[in-house]
Amino acid sequence: MKVFTILSIAVMLAACAAVGPADYGPAGASSFGYSSTKIEANRYRIVYRGSGGMPPEMVEDYALRRAAELSLANNFDWFRIVSRDIVGEERGGVSIGAGFGTGSYGRRSGGSVGVGGNVGNVGAQDYFTVRMEVLMGEGEAPDDDGAYDALSVIDRFAGSRATSGE
Repeated sequence: MKVFTILSIAVMLAACAAVGPADYGPAGASSFGYSSTKIEANRYRIVYRGSGGMPPEMVEDYALRRAAELSLANNFDWFRIVSRDIVGEERGGVSIGAGFGTGSYGRRSGGSVGVGGNVGNVGAQDYFTVRMEVLMGEGEAPDDDGAYDALSVIDRFAGSRATSGE
C-alpha cells in the first residue's frame, strides 16, 4: 500500500509540473519561441518551437506573426510562404514500473520472481515546431493562398505583446 501511495503522489506531481503554453517571443533559455535566419535580402527561414500544451494552430500563427514582423521591419508589405513543415513530438510524462530481485546474506539467501509493468506516459505533452521559409515583397500582396499581407497579420494579433526586429 505504501508503494501505491508513493506512486500516486509521483503521478500527481508530474501532472502539476506540466508546462503551459509559452508567451510569444524569441527563443530563450527554454528554447521555446521563434528564431529567424536571413537567407537573402527578401527571404527568411523562421522556426517557432511551441511549449507543451500549445496546439499546432497556435504555433503556426506565431510563426506567421514573426514573418509579418520581419516583413515590416525590412520595409516589405507582404510575404509568401515558400515552404512549411510542422513536426510534433510527445515528451515528458511518468512511466511507472516495479521489479524485485534476489539477495544473499551470509548463509541465508532469498529470491523472488521479477514483476514489471508500465502504465504508459502519464502526463506526457505534445510539442509542435513549425519551420517555414518566406519570400517578402513590396506593394499589394499576390492573390493566392500562400501570400499574406503583413499589416493584416499583425492586426490579428493587436492587443497581444508585440516583439519585432531582426
